[in-house]
Amino acid sequence: MNKTRIVLGVEYDGSGFAGWQWQPHQRSVQQTLEQALAKVANHPVTVICAGRTDAGVHALEQVVHFEAETERDLHAWMLGGNSNLPDDVRITWVKKAAGDFHARYSAIARFYRYIILNRPIKSALLRKQVTWCYNPLDAGKMHEAAQHLIGQHDFSSFRAQGCQSKSPMRAMYFIDVYREGDKVIIDISANAFLHHMVRNIAGVLMDIGAGKQPMNWTQHLLDVKSRKLGGITAPPDGLYLGAVYYSEDYGIAKHPVFEKLPVDAKRFD
Repeated sequence: MNKTRIVLGVEYDGSGFAGWQWQPHQRSVQQTLEQALAKVANHPVTVICAGRTDAGVHALEQVVHFEAETERDLHAWMLGGNSNLPDDVRITWVKKAAGDFHARYSAIARFYRYIILNRPIKSALLRKQVTWCYNPLDAGKMHEAAQHLIGQHDFSSFRAQGCQSKSPMRAMYFIDVYREGDKVIIDISANAFLHHMVRNIAGVLMDIGAGKQPMNWTQHLLDVKSRKLGGITAPPDGLYLGAVYYSEDYGIAKHPVFEKLPVDAKRFD
């Protein structure tokens, strides 16, 4: 039976999900998407994602692929898929996979954005879309401290204790911290991320920005390689999977943020 590999861009509000991956008796993005696509395909569908997100984490552009046994117009996957999806998940683009494309293993880099609402009062409208911090944050100090993390490092101090990755080594390509009004934004890209890595980095940078820890704390944590000595795990509410970068050979649009990538950025194995 001939199969066609279909690639999708997907956005979702993670506040109503137990995470990306199937969970017994809990609502997951994967399950929701597979059930919607199965109705269009008229057969069971299994979707593979570029990076699994935790409970409460959002996606501006998750990239997934699946094998279709039935022939459908690309617009039919988009229209039919979205018509069967709840309001908190949307397919934003669809294309046929080129060559040996794989949503996870072909990825060269992932980009995450962490948004902190930095004001005395919580937001009634953004309560599940941002992380609230009432302590005034110095975004400039956070940015400077974050630069220690760029490069290839052992990120043991920034991984969850239950992280199942075989290696704590990751290549961090860039981290930018900046303020937009009452929001402090952390933009971060690496070849791949450990479990809770972005949230643990955000927790460390927030303590530095609030003056609770010195500027060199990021370097110290890299050196000690111990999660027990690290900072808090920041909440999931402000975390977004922003985009995934692939070789141009696969024909997937390159997000402008990836112009910052070093020329030697390569796929994580």
